[in-house]
Amino acid sequence: MPQIRVRDAASFLGVSDDTVRRWVDAGVLSSAKDDAGRTVVDGLELAQLAKQNAVLPADPSGVGRSARNRFVGIVTDIVMDRVMAQVELQCGPHRVVSLISSEAVRELGLELGSVAVAVVKATNVIVETTRPAERGAAE
Repeated sequence: MPQIRVRDAASFLGVSDDTVRRWVDAGVLSSAKDDAGRTVVDGLELAQLAKQNAVLPADPSGVGRSARNRFVGIVTDIVMDRVMAQVELQCGPHRVVSLISSEAVRELGLELGSVAVAVVKATNVIVETTRPAERGAAE
């Protein structure tokens, strides 16, 4: 399983390093030492904890849809010309930017501070990761 440094685990979960260490002390996460002697936690356990602790705001639209990636947020910026608009939402710690028609902005009544839902179809999502040198050399 992947091993993740306490500092990185804290960053991924939006908590302090001390909180992750308290979870280790309480047995919520197991830990080990890496080759450099730093404390690391199990990536799978961290993923399960992240999912369990996720607090997602309810989708206010009440619309059923096939897309599973919905981000409820606040409109923080709108740059609009006659035809197109760039709409920025702050969805928890995530900034989501969409390019839509100016007509759609008007029809949706979007304005700074309004609540909106960004819907992302999974076929348009790119997943990236760094590859450890030993894996990259073996492939």
